[in-house]
Amino acid sequence: MSDSRSSARRRTVGLVAGVFLLSTAAAAYEIAPASVLPLVRDSLGVGPTAASWLVSVMYLTSVVASVPVGVVLDRVRVRWAVAAAGVALLVAGGWGWFAATAGAYWWLFASRILGGLSYVVVWNAGANLVGQAVEPDVRATAVGVFTASAPVGFALGQFGSPLVADPFGWPATLPTFAAIAAVGVVVFLLATRGRGGLNVETDAPDRSDVRELFANRAAWTLYGLCFLAFSLYLFLNSWLPSYLTEQLGVSLALSGLLTALFPAVGVVSRTSGGVLSDRLFGGERRPVALLSFVLAVPAVVGFVFVTQVPVVVALLLVAGFSVQLAIGLLYTYIVEVVAPAVRTTAVSMLTSVGLLGAFLAPIVGGEIIGRAGYRPAFLLAGAVAVAGVALAWYAPDAVRRDGTES
Repeated sequence: MSDSRSSARRRTVGLVAGVFLLSTAAAAYEIAPASVLPLVRDSLGVGPTAASWLVSVMYLTSVVASVPVGVVLDRVRVRWAVAAAGVALLVAGGWGWFAATAGAYWWLFASRILGGLSYVVVWNAGANLVGQAVEPDVRATAVGVFTASAPVGFALGQFGSPLVADPFGWPATLPTFAAIAAVGVVVFLLATRGRGGLNVETDAPDRSDVRELFANRAAWTLYGLCFLAFSLYLFLNSWLPSYLTEQLGVSLALSGLLTALFPAVGVVSRTSGGVLSDRLFGGERRPVALLSFVLAVPAVVGFVFVTQVPVVVALLLVAGFSVQLAIGLLYTYIVEVVAPAVRTTAVSMLTSVGLLGAFLAPIVGGEIIGRAGYRPAFLLAGAVAVAGVALAWYAPDAVRRDGTES
């Protein structure tokens, strides 16, 4: 019996490690061009907008494709879908390298769409699989660990791209980070071989299940929280470097380093959200979601009134921790308020709505900054955090798969 439990535990660890590596690879591949945009522009002969779209197109692809991907994942063998997504990421990396080396912008653009499709499959399926593979009392912790793969990948891509581009040229960054997916696919397939006690598949939902999902007020509350959280995350991630440089006189190099702390602290906070929920609050999800936005309000508004760099750095860390505290937890929360047959579809909708906020927030923030300056933009971000507090206050109670309320 102990050998059986030990084997099941190893399989679970392998499953989490496999999808973590796949998601890390996809995130690093996604953000890789951002750190070397001047090189991208010079080699392809494009302007800043066209160059930035090589990153933005992956967000847009995820917004459009997430729900259809979720519907498909609820109807196919998820194990092989995840493996296929990993292979697709490898293809996208190689395709992108050939296109970028040849100076073929639109072929490179198309390869990034394929990479975006791969990422959304890995992210949605991974969050659902990890939640199913562990016991209910540690589900939020495990899913939080998985979602930490995104900031890990971002940090890897941001810092690693210049290091790879220097000796090999910037196109080499694309297959380099995508190659991590090969390890993830192998680990994942080995861990899920024969499936053991892992529930990696679900019965396909019928039309009534899907209708109930779209009418589920509790789910829409969580979608709203995800939209607000990702809006804050991408607004701050996008505009803090310019704010530090233009308003506080920080050098460009230092502002980039300081801003990198914002997503990096997410490795801790996305994991902590699950730990706090599982351990401190006895499995309740709502208190952590509420705490996330309560802490975010003063941290975000504080940028309006503080000009001392050390204090701004402290605010940056608090904002990064608080904003991301809810992001990891929401992927556990959502599957506990919907029918089992539509779990993956619900996760996909959460991803789609959240990334819509991620896509829009930098654009809206830039428009406000261009017209009125940074202070109104940060005040509006503070209002978004206040809206998060109000919405989290009315967030639903969750029901664990063991039948108890959390």
